[in-house]
Amino acid sequence: MAIERVKTGIPGLDKLLSGGFVKGSTNMVTGGTGTGKTTFCCQFLLEGLENGEPCLYLTMEEDPSDIKEDMKAFGFDLEKYEKAKKLKIVYQNPFEVADVSATLMESIKEIKAKRVVIDPVSLMAMYIKDDAVVRKRLYQLTRLVKDAGVTTLISSETLEDSKTLSRDGVTEFVVDGVIVLHYATMGAESSGDIEIRKMRRTKHAHGMRPFVISDSGIKVR
Repeated sequence: MAIERVKTGIPGLDKLLSGGFVKGSTNMVTGGTGTGKTTFCCQFLLEGLENGEPCLYLTMEEDPSDIKEDMKAFGFDLEKYEKAKKLKIVYQNPFEVADVSATLMESIKEIKAKRVVIDPVSLMAMYIKDDAVVRKRLYQLTRLVKDAGVTTLISSETLEDSKTLSRDGVTEFVVDGVIVLHYATMGAESSGDIEIRKMRRTKHAHGMRPFVISDSGIKVR
């Protein structure tokens, strides 16, 4: 039986993933500051929105109005879908509420979301100091979205000279797939390398592949 795939919204990436993310899977995009993680997340949602899929964006860092304004630079009109009630952008302060699960599940049910972005999950780990509790919360979070049947993209952050793929060192082990963005140069176009570190139930490309961030978003070369 063929595995059902969900297109990532990143030109050039799906062919490296046997057609896209596994439907209903939970994946992480990670990288250093300024590598394009939020842009990657928005392109993932826009791919769904343009195909009529309700989408949820749970942000733990940026204000929703700032995200919408930033994405206009790439020609992404998130507000249009928000007004049409196809997109719900929710801000959750991780320093006030440790467990975001209730807000997440209520919002998924409210709009019958098919795609979900949690950006960035690393802030939750900064609030919780106990590694065991962080691991438990992240595992519960991934189980909830899996049980809801949504395809989820979680963003995290790698620190300079870190040997882990996320700030908490845990997320990469509880998700189905990990995509790492490596920063290279900054100019008229930002560029770097993208690496698929793991992707369960997927025959995927290995090694670094170049990508660019232009005025139309991220594209894998």
